[in-house]
Amino acid sequence: MWKWEADGQAKAVIVIVHNAYEDHQRYAWLIQQLRGSGFDVITGDLPGHGPEEKSKPHDESFESYVSFIKKMMDAGLKESVPVFVLAHGFGALLTIRLLQQQRLECAGVILSSPWLSLVHHPPKFSSILTRLSSSMKIDHGITFDMLTRNSEERPKTRIASDVMSTVTGGWFKELNAFMKSSVQSEQSIQDVPLLVHTGGEDRITDITITKKWLKRQNLTEFQFKEWRQLYHDVYQEPEREEVLVYTKSFIDNVLRSLGYVIEN
Repeated sequence: MWKWEADGQAKAVIVIVHNAYEDHQRYAWLIQQLRGSGFDVITGDLPGHGPEEKSKPHDESFESYVSFIKKMMDAGLKESVPVFVLAHGFGALLTIRLLQQQRLECAGVILSSPWLSLVHHPPKFSSILTRLSSSMKIDHGITFDMLTRNSEERPKTRIASDVMSTVTGGWFKELNAFMKSSVQSEQSIQDVPLLVHTGGEDRITDITITKKWLKRQNLTEFQFKEWRQLYHDVYQEPEREEVLVYTKSFIDNVLRSLGYVIEN
């Protein structure tokens, strides 16, 4: 994992949990913007998601992902300022499960495009084959153009298919079980200030399920924002400046409620 220090005195630490099939390098713009706004940033590649792992199908245990998030949180808690979690896509799903089952010492949570229900699945034929062999490789079939409309974020040395969404049948089964248990859980997540972003044109997840899930949570403070024109990767979209402003406003309001003096 890595830590980037704020430009000047840090007012909070942001722990970023990235999506499946990518690594933390896709968040370079967001990291720099947060640093410039007075936040330390801690992030890293989920197990099996670093650049050196791109040729391998994902078959990591979900517990290894959760353990890694805890390590990043522990690193953030060593600082003397509040900690926020910013989790996207699959990372948001993992964070939700953590908030359902354990208690995170954090001031607030920002979730974007959580994987609670997918609208994009591997080909039906591959899905059937996974019943026969958990080790069989299948391609989830997610491409760059499905994630964002922002051509500036397209990798300069890779083609869209190199999102590398190849997984094993066992991994995809565990993903579906994880989503199902998270959505159907009767236990609310930890009561912590929560902001949820979704893209109105998300081609990966079913945002109606996200809305229904959020309404069932027993939370003292939460915000929901649907960005009508945006695709799945809201922090990569052409309108990402607006998404960032909304996010920073949420964080600053939480910090004010904790007694911190926030200068605009």
